[in-house]
Amino acid sequence: MNLTKKRWLILAVCCIANLCLGSIYTWSVFATPMAEHLSNITGQTMTSANLAIVYTIANSVGPITMISGGWFNDKFGPKKVIFVGGLMFGLGMVLSGFATSVTHLIISYGLIFGLGLGMAYGATISSCVKFFPDKRGLIGGLTTAAYGLSSVILPPVVAVLVDSFDVTKAFIIVGILFIILMTISAFFVEQCPQGFIPEGWTPPQIKSGASNNDKDWKGMLSSPIFYVMMMLLCCGAFSGMMYTSQARSVAENMIGMTALAASTAVSVISLFNVFGRLLAGFMSDKIGRAQTLALSCALCIVGMFSLYISGQGDVTTFYIGSAILGLCFGAFMGVFPGFTADQFGAKNNSVNFGIMFIGFAVAGYFGPTIMASTANDPKPYANAFLIAAALNAIGIVLTFVYRAMKKKTN
Repeated sequence: MNLTKKRWLILAVCCIANLCLGSIYTWSVFATPMAEHLSNITGQTMTSANLAIVYTIANSVGPITMISGGWFNDKFGPKKVIFVGGLMFGLGMVLSGFATSVTHLIISYGLIFGLGLGMAYGATISSCVKFFPDKRGLIGGLTTAAYGLSSVILPPVVAVLVDSFDVTKAFIIVGILFIILMTISAFFVEQCPQGFIPEGWTPPQIKSGASNNDKDWKGMLSSPIFYVMMMLLCCGAFSGMMYTSQARSVAENMIGMTALAASTAVSVISLFNVFGRLLAGFMSDKIGRAQTLALSCALCIVGMFSLYISGQGDVTTFYIGSAILGLCFGAFMGVFPGFTADQFGAKNNSVNFGIMFIGFAVAGYFGPTIMASTANDPKPYANAFLIAAALNAIGIVLTFVYRAMKKKTN
């Protein structure tokens, strides 16, 4: 099988791996019963807000292994990187099932799980982007959509496991399943040859006579455009990272939903997240990456306003805001892998995207932290929604800055 055909098999396997890796977005479903479990063990009353630090760390450490694993991926191929990352990822979940304290969860889920996730995710995304230089937006959308689809499928499954057994056994069962799927998937992924060109496609550089735009991490860091792009990613990802960390809590405590209805709401939000990745990836190939991201920031402001005005019983405005937020968060996740490769080339994209992902990690730290800190305000979460809306406004400005800088360099 030639590589032009085989790349579709590699894409499918990477999507399966990402379906496992995306389980981090189901944290809000694990968090509430885990807080109750730890409360029973320690004798101290805990809520999901007390465990927000675990989710925050898991999201924040990803770039460490995305960058280091990216170097190994670019040099030696993704097979071993995905295998080791997948093993750490699943093991972190299994160990979380034995947690007796928040510190234990920080080590097992926050560090082992989070570092494994970053290593495997960076390899799957970058490998697919390299194999599809002709469809970077769409492929970025597909691979990250598979990542997001996990949060559509897993919440009801986890809820059933928790009800049938308990939250600790749910962690162990899901973790073992992920170890099996991730390690098997790794064996089907190959390294993309340098300069790979799919059959029947002519690169734009050849058509226009433009020079090769491949930059290593040093070249990327020396470019002012990199810092604009990373700040844009941070502003765009902040809302999604903030909200997904406490989505179930918002549904239960701010709107007054039952636990089952709140779990369903998390799945609905995640479904729009997946759709946003596919739609934005496709759109960005047609109208441009920056334009797609600017539209996403504008829509997110509308979503934040809908959540801001929501209160007890306001299910309609809650779902409108949540759906828009999921859609826009997905847009940023779907567009940025191809956006980074477009700007700095595919050759070193594993490392480059890992460094770019620092913007996501910053959002992953401050978003959930700010959300948790506003949980007990007179109007819960209201200030967090306003902060997120302001950052999206800044994001719109950054897309114009990017376009102006890009125009000068062309």
